[in-house]
Amino acid sequence: MSALSNPILGQYVPGDSSLHRMDPRAKLIYVFLFMIVVFLANNGLTYGLLVVVTLTGLLLSGVPLLMVWRGLKPILFLIAFTAGLHLWMTRGGEVWVDWGWFTIYEEGVIQAVMIALRFLLLVVTGTLLTLTTSPIDLTDGLEKLLSPLTRVGVPAHELALMMSIALRFIPTLWEETDKIIKAQKARGASFESGGVWKRAKGFIAILIPLFISSFRRAEELAWAMEARGYQGGVGRTKLRELRYTRLDFLLWGVLTVVILALVGLRN
Repeated sequence: MSALSNPILGQYVPGDSSLHRMDPRAKLIYVFLFMIVVFLANNGLTYGLLVVVTLTGLLLSGVPLLMVWRGLKPILFLIAFTAGLHLWMTRGGEVWVDWGWFTIYEEGVIQAVMIALRFLLLVVTGTLLTLTTSPIDLTDGLEKLLSPLTRVGVPAHELALMMSIALRFIPTLWEETDKIIKAQKARGASFESGGVWKRAKGFIAILIPLFISSFRRAEELAWAMEARGYQGGVGRTKLRELRYTRLDFLLWGVLTVVILALVGLRN
């Protein structure tokens, strides 16, 4: 099965776990702060703490770990490529491998491992947000967080709707790309043979149908919203009002403890 058929970013898995029941605003704030906090880690203990916290969140979400692993496969190449660059270009410490033009230093290995872990932690944490938050709740949460900006003319509702639609269409575009690749291969196209330039030219046969399909879907969505009388956020009411609960304050408390621990364990 192609890796493109298993994207998880933007998907929502219904459930009744503690993460599912949390307020979307609390989860959005947590993810935003976590993406900053992860840069405080600079040694084995701090990264170990972040890994434990992230794995705990995965277990609490009730999302199958195999599903998460399959969804991460498409980005493993990017992570490996980024780590490889740091492995090759970072100098310092003892020389571990010396093959003439290719030399690996101790600091390069440490930096590569840390970059790979940081990338994985950011992706998994961001993915947990979409896996445990429905698109409607995500839109409402974003709108509530951005609502103070409406006083200076920022269209909070429209911005939140755009972000949620973009996230929602990520799995759709991945599936469409997978279908196009299979269709082109059935017609004899090859994306794995030949030089770099030939492969790049081959991907034009994927990009053009993908762009056409994306514009068509966007137009159909606009027609559907217009047919239903969508007029933006003016005068709209909510079926379910968002309210913070003890779970949300517990989440922020855990994040506070993690921040304090990271500051104390840094060297």
